[in-house]
Order: sequence, then C-alpha cells, then structure tokens
Amino acid sequence: MQCCKAKARLAIRLTPSVRFVGVDVQFKNVPSSYKYTGYYKKARLIDPESEPSFIPLKCYNPPQIDENGCLTLPVMEYTREARKRRARELWHEKVRKLDTVEEKIFELSMPRYYGWKTYQLGEELVMYDALPKTQYMTQTHIASEPGLPSHYDQILDAETIDATVRDIKDQVEESLVFEYNYRKQDYQFSLKELEDKTLQENIRTKAISEQINRILMSSLSMKYPHLMESQIDIDPRIEAFWFFGGFEVPPLIKKARKSKENSKEWADEPVNQQLQYKGKPILQVRHQLPLREIMSMEATKDTSWEIPVEDLDPRTVGYKKLYEHASIIPGFWPGDPNEFGLVSYHNMGYLHKRHETYEDREDAIKSQAILANFAWLYGQACYQGFSTFHNPTYPLVNQAVITNGQEWNFSVYQLNTTTMHIDAINENETRNMCWVTEPIKLFECIEDDKVKGFNDEVLKNLIKFYANVPQVREGVDMKPHLVKEKLVANIEDPERRKWLDERYKHLLSNRPRHRLVPEIYDWQRIYMIDNKTRPLDKRRDWWQFKKHVFRRRLDDHTPPYIPKKQREDPKSRKKWAKMYYPYVHPKEMVDPHNIKEIERPVQGEPEIVPPWPKHN
Repeated sequence: MQCCKAKARLAIRLTPSVRFVGVDVQFKNVPSSYKYTGYYKKARLIDPESEPSFIPLKCYNPPQIDENGCLTLPVMEYTREARKRRARELWHEKVRKLDTVEEKIFELSMPRYYGWKTYQLGEELVMYDALPKTQYMTQTHIASEPGLPSHYDQILDAETIDATVRDIKDQVEESLVFEYNYRKQDYQFSLKELEDKTLQENIRTKAISEQINRILMSSLSMKYPHLMESQIDIDPRIEAFWFFGGFEVPPLIKKARKSKENSKEWADEPVNQQLQYKGKPILQVRHQLPLREIMSMEATKDTSWEIPVEDLDPRTVGYKKLYEHASIIPGFWPGDPNEFGLVSYHNMGYLHKRHETYEDREDAIKSQAILANFAWLYGQACYQGFSTFHNPTYPLVNQAVITNGQEWNFSVYQLNTTTMHIDAINENETRNMCWVTEPIKLFECIEDDKVKGFNDEVLKNLIKFYANVPQVREGVDMKPHLVKEKLVANIEDPERRKWLDERYKHLLSNRPRHRLVPEIYDWQRIYMIDNKTRPLDKRRDWWQFKKHVFRRRLDDHTPPYIPKKQREDPKSRKKWAKMYYPYVHPKEMVDPHNIKEIERPVQGEPEIVPPWPKHN
C-alpha cells in the first residue's frame, strides 16, 4: 500500500491541467488482456465534459495526449502472446547490438546446448515437387518469363561479345575433347566408382567448369581489371541457417500443448522452425565490391508477385531433422576482403537418381538455383552484420551456373529480405527475386575428336556474367549494424579474442560432444514413469527434476578449471577460467520493459513529466 500511495502522490505531478478523481477502478473494468498492476485511477481535464480514461500508475510506455486532449498512459499487454513476442524482440535486439560478425552468428546457437532441431536442406538434396516449398522457404519469386534480366543486354554490345567468343571458342573445344575422350580415371577410382554415373559426371563437370573458368579469366582480365582482383574458391563450404515461421505447428508440439490444461488454447500457436542448408559448389568467384542491383528494394514489395504458400511440415516432402548448431559460412571466414559473390558453378549429377517419368527436371534445377543462390547471398549478408532477424538495407546479387558439362542453366538472384520468422512472415512484403534461363546445350556430341553442334549462346551468357563489373554503392552504409570491432580479430583483449575465435570455429564444425545426449532408458520408462514401482530410488536423472535437456543453454556449464600452479597470486583465487560468450550490456539494450525517454513538449501544450521511477 505504501508503494501505491507513493505512486499516487507522484501521479499528481503529471500536469496542472489534469486532475485525478479519487475513484478506484474495479478490476472488472480493466481490459482482460491487461495485467492489473494495483492502483488504477480515472483522469480527465478540468473540462467536466471530457470523458475520463484509465491510467495505470505502473506502466512502461510514455504518457500521451489523444485527439480529445485526454491524458492516456498505455498499458503493457500481458497476454501470453505479447509476453513471448517481447522476449523475442529483446533477443533480436541483442543480436543487432553485438559488435562482431562472429558473435552475431554465435548468439544464434546460444539457446540450445545440443543444437537446434533443424530441417536439413542440401544443394543436391532436391525432393520431388519441391519448387513451391523452396520458394516459400526462401520467399522467392521466379520471373514469369525465362531468361536473364534486361540489364544484361546492356553490359556489352553484340560485336564485342562475338569477337570474344571467336577468341576463346577453340580453347573451349580443346578442353571438351580432352575431358570427354582423353582424361583417364582408371587409376583414381575403383571399379564400383567408375560405374557410378553421378560420380563420374560430377568429376567431368568439375574439370570442364574449372577449364572454362580459367579460359574466361585469362582472356577477359586484361579488358576487365576486376577479374584480376577477384578470388576463386574450389569446392567451398556453403552453409546457411535461418528461422522460418510459416509452417504449421509440428504434431509433437501440438500434442504436448493439448495434454496440458493451461496450454490447450495455444495448441495452434505458430512456432519458429529452423532451416539448415549445406552446399558445395564446384567453384565460386568473389570480389571486394558487390554486383549492381537489378531492381530497387521498393520495387520488390509488389504484392502481385505471388509466392506459393506451402505450410505443411517439410517432412511430408522428405526432408529430415537433425540436432545441429547454427552454422553460417559463405565459403570463407569473416575478415576476407573479397566478401561479395560474382559467379558460382554447380553440379547437377544428382538428376541421374531421379525418375524420368516424373518430368520434373526443370523444377528441380530451379529449386537448386534458388537454394544455392539464397544460401550464398544470405551468408554474405550475415558477414555484413545482418541476420535472420534483421533485413539487409541494400540488395545483394549473385550469378549462378548449373551444368553437367553439356547442358547449361543460368540464373541471377537478388536477395532483398532475410527475415522470415513468425513475427515477420506475414508482415514482410519484400520478395527475393530469381531469373532462370531455359536449359541450353553447349554442344550436340563429340565425334572424331571434334565438337559437333557447338552453341555460342552458352559462351555469350558466361561472358556477360564475367563482364558484369561490381560497383561501389554510393551513399550506402554497407555495415550499419557493425560499429566497434566488427570482427573478432579486431578485439584488443587477447584472451577474449582467442577464446571467441576458438569457440566460434569449434561451434561451426558441429562435432559431436564428448558426452552423449542424456536420455530416458526403456527400463526407466517402464518401471519409474509408466509404473511407479521404485518409489525409494534416489532422484539422480535430469527428467526426475523436470528439466528439459534440449532447452539447456549453450553457456549452462561449469567453466574450465585452472590448476593451482597456473593461477595468478594468490593461488586460492580464480580457480575458474573466464568465459566470453556473446554479451550486451543492459544499458545498451532497447528493452520493451524499460521506460522510454520522453521529449519535452513544445510551449503551450500540457507538460508531461516522465513516468515515475521504479521503487525498491
């Protein structure tokens, strides 16, 4: 009561033009979705005709004056949905406030000690009828007409392209003849591997792609200096992790909610689910500057660009779930100066394992193009300080080639959005864009060491890809969420720098833990859970203390022990080593629970003092 009275006295200081009527508002008059915090009063202006409004004396939002001149203090909503949303927003804000790229990615794994239960997506793991779901999982719209964007018609004129094709055509034909007729594989592989069509096609495709990339780089680098500055990665490791909130609630979660009285009404409440992509392109070319955008981000908010809604569980299509930590790697570690993609090459040998009767070859290639482009650009965006909770402030573009040596598919992808969690999936109108060409044959066949039916169109598209010059984004802050160190390598404290670097790389390796994941054995479920036959046994296991083993946080463990001979004086102190998990000081956080600052009103308006401080 003393606290409530003190708040009432403080409330009188709000403004001289507002007076409080000493009538307590009963709890039933307060909206049911608001938490009753103790002392509600009615307030109104001196004008008796003004209608009173409820004022909770304990609130976290600044008071406001509505159109009628009534003073209103908004109440924090305390429904389960609102509380959970504020908790998520607080975590999103923490990720944004972290200083380095590594810590932002590290923080995504912090809520789960044994990793997230993620849907496993792969470059060559394309399920049947997966194109609509792939578009939905990446929020990608495919251009209605096949072909490259019109922007590529302006990169080079026809005469320059034809002259370049004549210069490199003979070299490409020689490479094709050598790889198809003279490359011997007997000494490298076993008989079983030689009979594997998928493996042999991937090996041949890799060799052809590397040769064509070498020819184009050496022939065009004199005219286009940006190719001399680029970096080439062979067999890079591409991984991407993001939250997606557009799927239906998993059956096990729905069943668990319905089994409890206090959670039945939330059985269908959406949940965030985790997607993990793993790919391995043939090669990729990177540059210090990004490619020019195809269209502005405002233009990609066109709601007429429909995206199929496939909200069924991905396991219905064939994808599986595994416990893994969040790993985001675009083929290189943070700090590499060449951090933007130029072009990437991908295999398509997995199509040999698909039944031809389904006639979904083109859809499978489109699905592969979407996932491969999205994952690589998403990793690049994360290295710029963005994340699955924060959209990039500028678009990123990539050019991809999917081939088997004879058939070539070209695609261009523009990444505009990365936020697809449950709070943004229905509100975010931005679309990612993808342009895909029809399959083009490079040649018809090879006979008598000669290439028959050579198609110049493939080389023309490749030349356009390599001649597309990256540009500086004028007036754009490339890393708006990275302010201080930006990278772990820039941290001044050597102990913290070493700890974060080692833990970050170990976490992304996803090696299994030394100790196995705790489990409930069959005899325990039979004799101790289903049938209470051992009441005198001492409680020792985690499930007996009602702990959820998979909700354990990553930092929920004992720090490393420091032997006495390695401790600083006095020896009796500091027996535990320091740990440097991602941390943001509370003063730097924009906590929805904290009181917001209020600007002083202009002269002539009623003066409103900030809300009262918290009392101990």
